[in-house]
Amino acid sequence: MREILDAVADGEVSPAEAEARLSGYATDDAGRFDAARETRRGVPEAILGDGKTPEETASLAETAVETTGRAIVTRTDDDQRRAIRKRLADDHPEAEVTVHGRSGVVVAHAEDFDAPDLDATVTVVTGGTSDAIPAGEAAVLADEMGATVERIEDVGVAALTRIVDQLDRLRSADVLVVAAGREGALPTVVAGLVNTPVIGLPVSTGYGYGGEGEAALSGMLQSCSVLSVVNTDAGFVAGAQAGLVARAVDGAGPDADETEDDQ
Repeated sequence: MREILDAVADGEVSPAEAEARLSGYATDDAGRFDAARETRRGVPEAILGDGKTPEETASLAETAVETTGRAIVTRTDDDQRRAIRKRLADDHPEAEVTVHGRSGVVVAHAEDFDAPDLDATVTVVTGGTSDAIPAGEAAVLADEMGATVERIEDVGVAALTRIVDQLDRLRSADVLVVAAGREGALPTVVAGLVNTPVIGLPVSTGYGYGGEGEAALSGMLQSCSVLSVVNTDAGFVAGAQAGLVARAVDGAGPDADETEDDQ
């Protein structure tokens, strides 16, 4: 503890980073940031933009960069993105900010951030262009967890030849995230054709009876093929689950250090 306090006094460590090291989280006016989540869980902490003001979102993003070297902010709007860019440009001009416009995800890396690198591939599949927002969120998260991410777009079941044409790519993945709206049939079809773990991502497209993702979620839960399913539009969760599978494939899971020690 004394070393951390001396580092703060010398200006080598920020108060937020010191708090994160001592307690596992950092607190600012916008809330608490779980700086230890990635170490504890294997999944990086993210900041949900929904329901936060631009100032709150930017403040938490800055805290994330200070304590972990990275900020991941999901479901942002234009005002929040501008606020994040301005805050980081003013206080952390060396940080690299990437805006994934379609999915609404903002990622910032400090200059010395050491990105994870896994020897595993996550392939994100969409039934149609309307599925791109949550699918994009899943892709960003899997990429930030270190997986190689590939995308297969617009291969819905309305024309099965489109998905059959992609079988080699599907079967070469270590884990698949398959996003679909309407009746949500695509993950079931894919899961029946591959020996790869499939994560179904229902999307709130569709209208009328069973619209807004209800039929997609129900259909995936009732699948006769073996797959796991996340909540409607839960791209972050799908990407995180795929990232955890990728970590296991790579051997970077919770027992990795013990295995290396045994060897």
